[in-house]
Amino acid sequence: MDKVRIGIIGIGTMGSAHARYIAAGEIPNAELTAVCDINPKRLEWAKNNFGESVQLFENAKDLFESKSVDGVMIATPHYDHPPLAIEAFNHGLHVLIEKPAGVYTRQVKEMNEVAKKSGKVFGIMYNQRTNPIYQKLRDLVKSGELGDIKRIIWIITDWYRSQSYYDSGGWRATWAGEGGGVLINQCPHNLDLWQWICGMPARIRAFCSYGKYHDIEVEDDVTAYMEYENGATGVFITTTGEAPGTNRLEISGDRGKIVMENGKLTFWRLRVPERQFNREYKGGFGTPECWKCEIPVYGKETAHQGITANWVNGILKGTPLLSPGEEGINGLTISNAMHLSSWTDDWVELPIDEDLFYEKLKERIESSTLNKDVTEDRVMDVEGTY
Repeated sequence: MDKVRIGIIGIGTMGSAHARYIAAGEIPNAELTAVCDINPKRLEWAKNNFGESVQLFENAKDLFESKSVDGVMIATPHYDHPPLAIEAFNHGLHVLIEKPAGVYTRQVKEMNEVAKKSGKVFGIMYNQRTNPIYQKLRDLVKSGELGDIKRIIWIITDWYRSQSYYDSGGWRATWAGEGGGVLINQCPHNLDLWQWICGMPARIRAFCSYGKYHDIEVEDDVTAYMEYENGATGVFITTTGEAPGTNRLEISGDRGKIVMENGKLTFWRLRVPERQFNREYKGGFGTPECWKCEIPVYGKETAHQGITANWVNGILKGTPLLSPGEEGINGLTISNAMHLSSWTDDWVELPIDEDLFYEKLKERIESSTLNKDVTEDRVMDVEGTY
């Protein structure tokens, strides 16, 4: 194979964006050969934009059986990601899914098992991993430059969304259609980066507000506290109801602290590690000598195109993936734990009780009373149909 034939399932906001750059030839050794959507208007849009060179399908089964693609990108509502990926793997296709990996970890775990058995290349669209500032921050943490982590604080409140955004689709901001709010829609990138850089916490206590700033049934404001096995702690704050928002990530360690904000990395580096200073210093009042270092960040963020090109190279050349699909379960585990903590008003240990989470999620789906006037109805049931 010298070129990967790509099909896209779901050509709404993100799917259509992927289709455009692939069709424009921005991904070397790849071509768009098929699209699939349950909405006739979206298929008409695809026909008008891509012509006869791209096959159109009303359901995924027909696409899978058409032999017109080598791999698929899945950009449907969240519940459909795992079942569609599983079906694609069973048809011998490579898969790249949009975030999140799914809505609940039990579903995603099954997808990961099928992916492993298939031997196909499985990626997830965590495009923020291509951002040089996060790559550099991860390097500083993983290399030991910061020392043992003590505390992580991420205030990520620049996800502002208006009521009209939520009213734009029947599946948005509903338990049945989306499976959550800011944690499952906007923050999968942040929660992935959290664990990618700092690792997985041991337990979580979260406080979620549902419909605090919008007429929605899911969370739009969250404050969560995390604890790690080594005693480190973390605070994660997010919302879609503040303007202007903040994006500030601060990681404190034995050798100082690093702050990421406004596109810059600043490292307050201790000349002597704090634990060593604490043991050795005999002067009473005093603090370790500290240097303020502006960390240079090189490279260009390649975003969605970068993840897609990496996936294509993984198929053609065996290139290691920057964002393996199997890792999607990590950030989802954190968001599931936050929801479960809020629902049970208690701490949640990781790994979570998957059956309890699914039971609580179904209760919210079944008790939903939200009716929305929408411009494009794409409500999905809990089992996922597309």
